[in-house]
Amino acid sequence: MYWAYIREFTTKIIIKKANMKFILNSLVALLIFYSACSENPKADPNLIKEVEEWHQKRISRLKEETGWLNLAGLFWLKEGENKIGSAKDNDIIFPSGPEYIGSLFLKDSVVTIKMISGQNIMNNGVSAPEMILKDDYSDSTTFLQAGSLKWNIIRRTKGFGIRLRDLNAVLLKTFDGIERFPISDEWRIKAKFEKYDPPKKIMIPDIVGTIDEEESPGAAVFAVGDKTFRIDALDAGGNRIWFIFADQTSGIESYGAGRFLYTDKPDSNGIVILDFNKAYNPPCVFTKFATCPLPPKDNYLKLKITAGEKMWGENH
Repeated sequence: MYWAYIREFTTKIIIKKANMKFILNSLVALLIFYSACSENPKADPNLIKEVEEWHQKRISRLKEETGWLNLAGLFWLKEGENKIGSAKDNDIIFPSGPEYIGSLFLKDSVVTIKMISGQNIMNNGVSAPEMILKDDYSDSTTFLQAGSLKWNIIRRTKGFGIRLRDLNAVLLKTFDGIERFPISDEWRIKAKFEKYDPPKKIMIPDIVGTIDEEESPGAAVFAVGDKTFRIDALDAGGNRIWFIFADQTSGIESYGAGRFLYTDKPDSNGIVILDFNKAYNPPCVFTKFATCPLPPKDNYLKLKITAGEKMWGENH
């Protein structure tokens, strides 16, 4: 009698616990479902898939050897000799690596390097004691490497510089992604492309304090609510154009120096698709060693674009 009572009592407890577990699991599932709905209130599943795939490729590119997470230095060359290495008496002081590597010589817009004898500096796996260095605007940029440090010459309006990378940079290990606004159909906008004939001259400032004159092939004109906006495009080569823009989220929810957006050139009806869900941060949000362009004056929009990437990091 006693054991029958115990079995009945135990069975009731097990059933009660099983029911409670079912209820809790159901509540969790509902919370996840409603959370997803609230995060993507007006997003077509196909759009979500497209943007997520684009975003994953974006993150992968950031982590690549030529990405932006491994930058370790930006050094501008002076005319003539520039001694390089990690020792403090060099003209250009690397944060680590060999104390004395050699000298870079800048003359008539040509950069050559002459290594100190015995230094194991490699170019595509081959020792490079002396050579002309092709910059990043050349057909085949020259890359040099010593251990985990890899560098090349960049050419900008400011002059010629060294872009230094550390292939073992801490940020590569600690980077945990970029927060974004919810994906929304509302921010995938059809815009009319108004061609400039001839192309419009626009001034593009950059983060290092120089200004470049560029040609804009036209502007994308679009409506949000009852207001019309326009942003000047830049030619990105091939069938692509791109936009450097800032909006009323800049400096608050998104990066203060603006964001980038690429899209295809206009179709036969003069329409371009502005998918602001793919608006992304320039490299300068991740590092002080990049040379990012800033929005031209006509691309500061009096509009809050709650789509694309948000601010990254604490100091940007």
